[in-house]
Amino acid sequence: MKRYWLAALLPLLLLLWWVLDRGGSQTVIHFAKVQQATIESTVSTNGKVEPEDWAAARAETPGVVQNVAVQRGQQVAAGETLVTLDTTGAQSELAAALAQQEEAVAESGTLGQGGKASTVASLDDSIASARAAVDVTQRNYDSLNRLAGEQAATKLQVEAAKDALNRARLALSAAQDQKRTLVTQGDQSVAQAKLAGARAAVAAARRRVNLARIVAPTSGTLYQFDLKVGAYLQAGDLAGLVGKLDRVKVIVYVDEPDLGRVGLNMPVSITWDARPGRKWWGRVDKLPTEVIALGSRAVGEVTTIVDNPDHDLLPGVTVNALVISKVAKEAISIPKAALHTIRGTNGVYKLSGDHLLWTPVATGASDVNNVQIVSGLQLGDLVADRVIEPSDAEITDGMRVKAIFN
Repeated sequence: MKRYWLAALLPLLLLLWWVLDRGGSQTVIHFAKVQQATIESTVSTNGKVEPEDWAAARAETPGVVQNVAVQRGQQVAAGETLVTLDTTGAQSELAAALAQQEEAVAESGTLGQGGKASTVASLDDSIASARAAVDVTQRNYDSLNRLAGEQAATKLQVEAAKDALNRARLALSAAQDQKRTLVTQGDQSVAQAKLAGARAAVAAARRRVNLARIVAPTSGTLYQFDLKVGAYLQAGDLAGLVGKLDRVKVIVYVDEPDLGRVGLNMPVSITWDARPGRKWWGRVDKLPTEVIALGSRAVGEVTTIVDNPDHDLLPGVTVNALVISKVAKEAISIPKAALHTIRGTNGVYKLSGDHLLWTPVATGASDVNNVQIVSGLQLGDLVADRVIEPSDAEITDGMRVKAIFN
């Protein structure tokens, strides 16, 4: 009978031993020391680079690219030729316009001189002959008239001489009228109008020839340009973009929950995967006025101005951006893993002897790894940041622990 009681009691004794042994063991927890550190609260995201100041070079006349004088990434001056279009058609138009202008100039000069030189000379000869005839008939008339007074000529002879004089005078007047009416005021007006039209046609043709040169609209870096010889451009087509790259504009896409942490003039660091180890610095220049969809994200477009002294941050590329929203120097800090929130209250499990003590804290700035403690802890305090053994142990207030610090 005693043997049966011992057999029944043995499992109970083993269970009691396991419970006592389990209750007496200590959970192994790693503790971190509260210390001073500089904490930067940041917003990490991505963005796209644009030039701060830029201008577009466009074709002003249609044509085929005949010559390319520059290449992408080159520094250009305002007015420098980028490409030249084929000017064959424009040159033909200019030659025709120049020929018409020469003809109009000649015609205007002829009319200004009173008509064609040969016609004017012929009329001048006719006038001279008519004037000589008038002189001859005048002398003849005068002579006969004097003789008639002396009864040496008849009245009929005097009348005949007078008629001859009148006819000579009429011939002279007709020749003079013909010369005066050779060029009218209307003829000169028409000639001047033709000359003005010819000159306008020449100016237009020259302008079309000059428009075949596509030039840089401003000084800077030609950062977008891919034209080749033989490409055809319509009037208004984009030839290239020229921008000043000493400073660039980076449009940073900040997720909606983080927008409240971003303010004007906050520092921004920019990195580009294509240039590992390189970093550019700037500041927030403009805050978003709306939230837009960017893929599956809801973001605000924050404009930043970034220094780019070496011109190696190129427009159009996607970059990584880090907005430094708050900096706490010499802050009392703990690892983020040590901070817990219980029923809406932030706190830590501080080491007190060999037990844990729940300690409420007030927090400030935080970065990826650490958080600032505004109140509740002092330098040198030890706080639990992770369980070592057993890994599934739950940390509770008053728990007896074995602390390690490495």
